[in-house]
Amino acid sequence: MTNDLIAKAAIDRRMAEIITPVIEDMGFELVRVRLMSGKQSTLQIMADRPEGGIEVDDLAQINQALGAVLDVEDPILDEYTLEVSSPGIDRPLTRLKDFDMFEGYEAKIETEELVGGRRRFKGELAGVEGDEVLINVEEGTIGLKFDWLSDAKLVLTDELIKEMLRQRKASGAIDETQFDEIETEGSAEGEN
Repeated sequence: MTNDLIAKAAIDRRMAEIITPVIEDMGFELVRVRLMSGKQSTLQIMADRPEGGIEVDDLAQINQALGAVLDVEDPILDEYTLEVSSPGIDRPLTRLKDFDMFEGYEAKIETEELVGGRRRFKGELAGVEGDEVLINVEEGTIGLKFDWLSDAKLVLTDELIKEMLRQRKASGAIDETQFDEIETEGSAEGEN
């Protein structure tokens, strides 16, 4: 059973059933799938590494693998474009573990039904307790059942950007030697 935040519509859930095993066999995770209809449909697939920090080459590999599988399965009747992307910094939170992983960061959450007279919540994520997502709002910490959520995403903040850059450096995605020249100039100026 696919979670609604990963795949909302029935067609998205069908796509997730086909896509998930392929992506997971490659060592990645499906973050979200959406079939966007317009003049030409676009199948948007968001993937990541379990520990975060997916690269452009990874996305190209996923695109190739999924292209092959989808040609065989052919689940979409009309012509469509396949678009594989990383979740981005202000990423959607689609799995319970995402709320745990990004504890301490600001997020916007929407619920299907009214909870305490409102549907939209913005605050700092306070982790997970059982099947509830905890968020610190003005009134205090509240728990929202994961099943109630219709949308959730991180808010772009300086702290979040710093953390993402730190993760990318740690994973070796950012080559710090590119910045040596700038650093040397900076330290030379500091000594004068």
